[in-house]
Amino acid sequence: MLKIGLTGGIASGKSVAAARLRELGAVVVDADALARAVVEPGTPGLARVVDAFSSSVLMPDGGLDRPRLGALVFGNPERLAVLNGIIHPLVRERAAALAAGAPKGAVVVQDIPLLVETGQGANFHLVVVVDAPDGVRVLRMVQHRHMSEDDARARMAAQASREGRLAAADVVLENSGAKEELRDAVDRLWHFRLAPFAANLARRRVAPRTDGPVLTAADPGWPAQAERLMARLRAAAPQDILTLDHVGSTAVPGLAAKDVLDLQLGVRDLAAADRIAPLLAEAGYPLWPGVFSDNPRPSHPDPADWGKRLHGNADPGRAVNLHVRAAGSPGWRFALCFRDWLREDEAARADYLAEKRRAATLHGVDKSTAGYAADKEGWFTGYAAPRMDAWAQRTGWQPPL
Repeated sequence: MLKIGLTGGIASGKSVAAARLRELGAVVVDADALARAVVEPGTPGLARVVDAFSSSVLMPDGGLDRPRLGALVFGNPERLAVLNGIIHPLVRERAAALAAGAPKGAVVVQDIPLLVETGQGANFHLVVVVDAPDGVRVLRMVQHRHMSEDDARARMAAQASREGRLAAADVVLENSGAKEELRDAVDRLWHFRLAPFAANLARRRVAPRTDGPVLTAADPGWPAQAERLMARLRAAAPQDILTLDHVGSTAVPGLAAKDVLDLQLGVRDLAAADRIAPLLAEAGYPLWPGVFSDNPRPSHPDPADWGKRLHGNADPGRAVNLHVRAAGSPGWRFALCFRDWLREDEAARADYLAEKRRAATLHGVDKSTAGYAADKEGWFTGYAAPRMDAWAQRTGWQPPL
């Protein structure tokens, strides 16, 4: 099951996106609808609301007087926190039950207006944000909801900032134009990313990669992307993950690299790595079939010390290599030390970039990066390793824990 979190600020167009995803075949779980259902007359949720806010929030027929309750909590953080403490757990419980009942291989979209505010991003394979500029959203509320501009801006201020939502997004659907444009964007997302992602996930298959070693300019967004992915991985196997780090070239600011994020997950031993492999696959990181390594290693008297399990991302929209190693092992230390050496030593970065460009040129027509990686191994063992070790001894480097 592919789990998608869908969110967006008020008047962003999130409902249009949710409706189109449902038409395309997604199982859509509407948090707003569930929030209404859990406080219907006769429910434990309504009883708890009455206990907290008195019977003054009830209408004569026993139903919840939503405008009255809204007036009590709007602009009052303490009262709002009490209400959220009642409603949110009930909604999450109901949403989890609906998701669990979805067909195998389904795309389950949870439409959650307060996804960012409630910190739920790590619960999903992807977070999709429907976005529109603040001015556009205010205009929509004034024209279509007959709100004053001041009221519209007050409603927006009560939600997460636009910047906060964008920071949580894996996918941004821009919606400053017509509804048809948003629907077209949803169609593209479905056909080129969500449906293939769901199929890969169901088959425990890494998303195919057919590109050779194409270097791109450093993307300042790489570290934030890595942080979002690592938060999801931590949630997948919290008892067994000892360390989790962004490594490789994309973890070095300013260094050109292949647009592939390398993450290193430290466990007690490789038996633990094998035990959590199904959990990682469920989180979107199946094992690579056969033998695949993107990181050359120096020769070592005990090759077992350099053992690892290599996983890749099932998401066709974001290539990731997940290296699972025993925390404290030579291979684990090497990946961290190499990253930190490059971060600190400008000459080392320049040397490595020159080597990357040489190897990329040599293997530019390849359909994979295997040859590119193998061709750099001599540089790692003969050139980089002794210089990195000297730097580590000189600076007293120790791996971050």
